[in-house]
Amino acid sequence: MSEPIHVTAPRLCLVAITKHGAAQAARLAADLPDADICTSAKFRSQFAQVANTVHAYEGALRDEIGPLFARYDQIVFFVSLGAVVRLIAPHLRSKDEDPGVIVVDDAGQYVIPVLSGHVGGANAWSERVADLLGAEPVLTTASDVGRTIPVDILGRHLGWRVEAPKINVTRVSAHVVNGESIAFVQEAGSPDWWTRPTPLPDTIHRFARIDEVPLERYAAVLWVTHADVPPERWEALHERLVVYRPPVETAA
Repeated sequence: MSEPIHVTAPRLCLVAITKHGAAQAARLAADLPDADICTSAKFRSQFAQVANTVHAYEGALRDEIGPLFARYDQIVFFVSLGAVVRLIAPHLRSKDEDPGVIVVDDAGQYVIPVLSGHVGGANAWSERVADLLGAEPVLTTASDVGRTIPVDILGRHLGWRVEAPKINVTRVSAHVVNGESIAFVQEAGSPDWWTRPTPLPDTIHRFARIDEVPLERYAAVLWVTHADVPPERWEALHERLVVYRPPVETAA
């Protein structure tokens, strides 16, 4: 029996600084009761009907960005895209540390992941927010737009851990999004790793064992396994191999 994977709900904040933006945020907040709200004090009354925690600030929004980055995993701004870019720029660190940042236009028509869309989960949250608002998500990450394998986060929801040099992840990701032939070898872990509503691209070829793969035919190999990977295997597949380590199954 596999060990259960516990996924912590992200800390979410909705930020609004205009009348229309506050109305859109209040509408969204009703569907996301665990989300906090950050808004200009003059729009505090717009959130009287929601049970969410509301922080109504008196000063400038730029003074709130640092605390927001420190406190939340996903921040949804009902603020113009340009303004958000300028506000967050001094606080950016890396894609592994920054929260997901999402922008919703004042009319609630478009939802745009701006920061940490892929690794940080803003793309997935943008699709969820768009669905709740009846808006259109605007995604630009290649693997999401192309509906193919996200090499660096594949199987994350199942507790899979990526094992590969960073250059391998970069090179293999490029092979995947460019539509080159990829060998996907699954010797361990849950079969429920493909979560997109679209079919697996026909450039991805599945195998049950690494020894079955004619390596010369494929631009890269994605290998889900508990087996040791000897140095000579890494060397032979120079920058073409990414290994995934699923949780070890334990007896019931």
